[in-house]
Amino acid sequence: MKILIVDDEPLARERLLRLLQSLQPGSDCWQAANGEQALGLVQQHNPDLLLLDIRMPGMSGIELAGRLEQLAEPPAVIFCTAYDEYALEALRHQAVAYLLKPVREAELARALAAAGRVNRVQLAALTALAGAQADGTGERAGQRTRLVSHSHRGIETMAVADVRCLLAQEKYVTACSPWGELLIPDTLKELEREFGERFLRVHRNALVACAHIVRLQRDEDGSWYVVLDGIEKRPLVSRRHLGEVKQRLQTG
Repeated sequence: MKILIVDDEPLARERLLRLLQSLQPGSDCWQAANGEQALGLVQQHNPDLLLLDIRMPGMSGIELAGRLEQLAEPPAVIFCTAYDEYALEALRHQAVAYLLKPVREAELARALAAAGRVNRVQLAALTALAGAQADGTGERAGQRTRLVSHSHRGIETMAVADVRCLLAQEKYVTACSPWGELLIPDTLKELEREFGERFLRVHRNALVACAHIVRLQRDEDGSWYVVLDGIEKRPLVSRRHLGEVKQRLQTG
């Protein structure tokens, strides 16, 4: 992976570089102290990812992200900032993650994993897809392509296409993918209404991604579970939904 670190503080750049050397030892990394310098390095090296500060002299990180979106193949962006008030604006620029300083290694690792799956071409496609009409894959105009998690540490996102199942637990829903889990504030009912073509309800506490169902499995106690590709979790199928699930799989 080719990564550009953009921050006007040398110590902040060096800290991120050390983290990257630990998490992505084979990556090519460059540093920029401002937005104008970053644009030049983007043109020269065509990086896959930017670790981008927001408050910088001259061009801000938000402004730079807007300039990058005009490229034919924009790099993915992970915002790394000391300020949380720009989170929503950052997400409008299709940020993979929004991390608060000091960035922790575990948080950066999750964000890098997400960025590795959403490369430059895929990110451009996801941006276009948000306004596309339904094409048989379950997306509709205005439908989200990424789920968002807010916490005191910042914002993380997960591509809807990566989600294998959505499990309700108390006040939150957990989105599960082969690369990790994300706690999101949406309710299952809201998610089912938005993504009904993509996800199938198998239990009052569970939705599963139709495209990733491997099979139904019955245990010795007579309970039915859904086996999904890429994850070990097996959502339980309730008796109420079993008939509908079987019918959906047979027709589907």
